[in-house]
Formats: sequence, C-alpha cells, structure tokens
Amino acid sequence: MKALLFSVVLLVAVLSCSGQRVADITCGVDGSLGSDFQEWEGEFFPNISYIKYEGPASHNPLAYKYYNAEELIFGKKMKDWLRFSVAFWHTFRGDGGDPFGSPTKRWPWDDGSNSLTVAVRRMRANFEFLKKLGVEKWCFHDRDIAPEGSTLEESNANLDYIVSVAKKLQEGTNIRPLWGTAQLFKHPRYMHGAATSPDVRVYAYAAAQVKKAIEVTKLLGGENYVFWGGREGYQTLLNTDLKKELDHMATFLRSAAEYKKKIGFEGTLLLEPKPQEPTKHQYDWDAATTMGFLKNYGLSDDYKLNLECNHATLSGHSCHHELETARIYGMLGSVDANTGDAQTGWDTDQFLTDVSEATLIMLSVIKNGGLAPGGFNFDAKLRRESVDVEDLFIAHISGMDTIARGLRNAAKLLEEGRLTKLVEDRYSSFNSPLGKTIEEGKVGFEELEKISLEAEEPPITSGKQELAEMIFYSYV
Repeated sequence: MKALLFSVVLLVAVLSCSGQRVADITCGVDGSLGSDFQEWEGEFFPNISYIKYEGPASHNPLAYKYYNAEELIFGKKMKDWLRFSVAFWHTFRGDGGDPFGSPTKRWPWDDGSNSLTVAVRRMRANFEFLKKLGVEKWCFHDRDIAPEGSTLEESNANLDYIVSVAKKLQEGTNIRPLWGTAQLFKHPRYMHGAATSPDVRVYAYAAAQVKKAIEVTKLLGGENYVFWGGREGYQTLLNTDLKKELDHMATFLRSAAEYKKKIGFEGTLLLEPKPQEPTKHQYDWDAATTMGFLKNYGLSDDYKLNLECNHATLSGHSCHHELETARIYGMLGSVDANTGDAQTGWDTDQFLTDVSEATLIMLSVIKNGGLAPGGFNFDAKLRRESVDVEDLFIAHISGMDTIARGLRNAAKLLEEGRLTKLVEDRYSSFNSPLGKTIEEGKVGFEELEKISLEAEEPPITSGKQELAEMIFYSYV
C-alpha cells in the first residue's frame, strides 16, 4: 500500500512538473522544487532493508552469501579488494529496450521523461540504493544524470544542478564516484565519432563536453575518469583517413591529460577498449591494441585501462587474458564487471555469475595487488524480462557474491601454491646457468648455436594442461 501511495504521489508530481529547463523549475512533489530536499522524503525501496551478509547457507535472495565486506584476505578487507560500484546508466536509466524490442520497465521514481525533476529523483534513488546495498561507489555519464539542453550552455547548467544535488546527498557518507565520463556516442552529432570526427566543430564540442565532465567528476570526489570511444572507429576505410583520425584521437587524449593536471584532478585517466559495435572497427580494439596506441603517442604515463569483460568476449579474448595482458605491463586500472552470452554476438552486459571466470579474474587482481584507485563497476543490466524493483538488488547481490567467491577461491589457490608450482616447474630449465644468461641478455644466437650443436636433442616434455585444469577446478 505504501509503495502504491508513493507511485501515485510521483505520478501527480510528474504531471505537474516535467520537461522544464533549470531556470523554469518552480514545482516539485511538495510544490517547491526550488529546494529538492524538501521533496517527499519517503523511501524509493520501502520493502527492501539493508543487505547483510548471512553466509553460504542462507537462502535469502536479499542477503550476501559470500561477500563479507570486513573479512580479511591476504591482510586486506574484502571491500578494499573489490571496491564495488553501481553503474548509473544501467541501474537507473535501463528500460529493458534492446535492438529488437521496446522498453519493458519503468521504475516508480521515473516517468520516462528526461526532465530535471525526474533526474533529481533518480539521483536520490541512486543514493538510497547504494546505502541499502552497502556499496560506496558509483559511475556515471554526464548525460545519464542530467538532461541535455538545446545548447551546450544549457546542458552545462543542467549538469551543474544535478551535481549539486549529488554533492548534497554525499554529505555525511563515504559515497563517491569511482569514475565519471562524458557520453560521446548517443547524440547524432557524434555519428562519425567525437575525437575522430571528420568535422572540427564536433571535435571542439566533444572537447568542451569532456572538460566539463572532468570538472564535475573532480567536484564530486571521483577517483578516476574514463574514456569509452563507442564511435571512435570506422565503418569502411574507403572514406577514412586512418592516420589522421588516430592522430586526432591522440591529440584529444593528450589535451585531456593536460587539463586534468591544470585543474589539479588527481584521479586516474582510463581508456576502455572495445573491438566493435556500433562501429565496424574501433581504434582501441583490445588491451594490447590500446596499449600499443598509448605507447606510440607517448601517453602510457598518463593513462591506464578500464577493461570490460563483455568487450573482451567481442574481441575474441577471455576477460582473464585482457586483465593479465594489462597487468604485466602495469596498465591495469579498473574493471567493468559483466559478461556476455556465448550464443549472442552482441554486447549483452549481463551480470557476472560464472564463479570460474570470477576466480580467474581475481587471480590477476590479487597478483596486481588490487585495483585501487580503480574497482569493479557493474556495467551490467537486468535482463529484459526482469521488471521488479527487487531484481535490481538481486542482480547486484548475485554479481557481488560471484566476484567475492572468486576472490576467496583465488586467494586459497595462490596460498596453497599447487598451480603456481606447476607453472614454475614448467619453466624450471630457465633456472639453469644457460637459462639465466639468456634471460639476462648475455648470450646471442652464435653462442646458442654452438651450445645446441654440442648438446643432445631437447626432450619432449608435458605441458600438464589437464593437471592444471584439474587443480584449478578443484578450488572453484
């Protein structure tokens, strides 16, 4: 009954105050949106209490079975290993629509419009959700949290207004953005790209939008800033100057790094690889391609990678591969925790529920010493058919438990060392005097030829792949 009453109150508010510009807003739920914190102060999730850890034996869908925030693993609290974050765009803007179907859900705080009135409610719902979930971080695109205006000036004013609301809601809490970013892919102006657009006016507009997004991320205490170039690529090389576009993208990223330093933003700049969709070929295809691009343009010291598991799938890799590739080069910054469907060829952004995959991921994260100041952002959305408010909680709880379980498994696997020893044994010949001189670069081809001519045929040795798999799965 309480939830129904709240929905009626919201509906009345929506009918009386929607689609208005920041300067025009005069009404709210209580008739005075001039101060949004005088709005109706009830709960957005009245039937859901704070989520607690109940242990593996629990059958309560609204409780953690494996994520125990204060539990120590290798001397660090679980919450500090994982640094979970909620993605505003999927959780509070996701409507269930897909390339083949219309939206299937509308949350009780939302009327489907893009008014500032509703934007304030979404932000309040976000903070209540974070508190009840026990998560202290969230991520956002500028245009997800605040409506785009008819001019850049109006868009900036709308963003400033909503950021002031978020800033107020942060008071007295530890909740801060894990990262912010600018949405440079949805508006028609970005149909040919943003930093790689052939139109200099679009390039300039994108730069202005990123400048503002970095500023508000800093204002909210964000720890990182992400670049995801959904349309920074090409459909055909027949009409594309590949070198010019790569040069322009590098110049754009260099300018962002310079501005970050100028305003004293201490957060990490992150570049997020993705191979395709919507572009045929995206310039930051995978971790290796992206790191090669950064190194080529002298940007490796200014950027790290934000790796998304579903993007790894689309590039033909596993998430573990992408994390390991970035880790060994010191470029692993943060992770977008999601997964795809092996039978679906597009970016489904599902919550990660495969404990084996989570364990592999956490092997890399532990070896990396953690992700801070990055973390695990749930760039994941409910399935189209999941339409209950409690599904938002269940999905995040499931994802958090899966990764926490992976952390426990990986820690035990590394602590007992069986797999580590198998790998060390496989490369043990390089511990010999010859192996050490090779690794130290003290011997060349001529010397190695002489040694090989005098030596017997090298023996065939087993890779013990089945044993490695047996050991790994005994910990999952």
